[in-house]
Amino acid sequence: MRRVLAFYQFIPLQDPEAECQSLQRLGDELGLRGTILVAQEGVNGTVVGETRALQNLAEHLSAQYAVQSQKWSDLQPGNSGFHRFKVRVKPEIVSFGVNDLDMSLTGEHVDAQKWNALIADPDVLVVDTRNDYEIDIGTFDRAVSPHTESFRQFPQWVAEHLDPDQHTKVAMFCTGGIRCEKASSYLLNQGFENVYQLDGGILQYLEDVDADESHWNGECFVFDQRVSVDAKLQQGQYKQCYACRHPLSAQELASPDFEHGVSCSYCIDKTSKQRRQQFRERQHQVRLAAQRGQQHIGQDQRKPKR
Repeated sequence: MRRVLAFYQFIPLQDPEAECQSLQRLGDELGLRGTILVAQEGVNGTVVGETRALQNLAEHLSAQYAVQSQKWSDLQPGNSGFHRFKVRVKPEIVSFGVNDLDMSLTGEHVDAQKWNALIADPDVLVVDTRNDYEIDIGTFDRAVSPHTESFRQFPQWVAEHLDPDQHTKVAMFCTGGIRCEKASSYLLNQGFENVYQLDGGILQYLEDVDADESHWNGECFVFDQRVSVDAKLQQGQYKQCYACRHPLSAQELASPDFEHGVSCSYCIDKTSKQRRQQFRERQHQVRLAAQRGQQHIGQDQRKPKR
């Protein structure tokens, strides 16, 4: 049975390039697909594989990097999850753009029950740290959107909209928890005192909370070919625009602005005719490669910004 394993751990690494090569060899041996990022600050990845192969990887991650945040989920038959396996060295395992954050100082991790109490408290500011294209398809009651296209814009939003004296309690959440590690560390370093983060993110919340107690609305965007998962963590209804990567509902797929691999209603006015023609040619090459039973070399290169 093929499953999905998402994980992260902030841990100082002296030689990210060596760790990258080691993980690439291991993943190739285990027949995995997906992406792992390695940086001096730690590791972060989402991979697909047979259950036993993922268990082997999980054991290695725990032993080598003390990885504690591991999230398992099922993959529907016929969905490969990813086209290939790649380990990359990056400046950060989640791009934030703030140097010298003390990652040993983060917000209070809270479980689903305490989270429900927090977001029901009118004195608590609830912040969705994800980007617009993720928030568009689902979020929590009372959540405030920072209206970002990239997580790197989050510090500027904090500087312009939040005040430690006014916002005395801040509760934040993201998909699996990693962005809140950085966001909460940043807020604490900016003088905010009572900062909370949803332990394990939305995915853990949906696994732990009963449907009649859930305050989640909609679906949750995920960074693999499932595109989204519903409240039962099953593959959701959304597909993805291959041009801009925005998730699309069935109604949006039926829009005259949607052209597979070329445009959708979210990006058609943001790309030139020349650029759309380039997308058409790329999509044509993808179709030709599929007919030959091959994968087009650029098929998996355009990723949504986290």
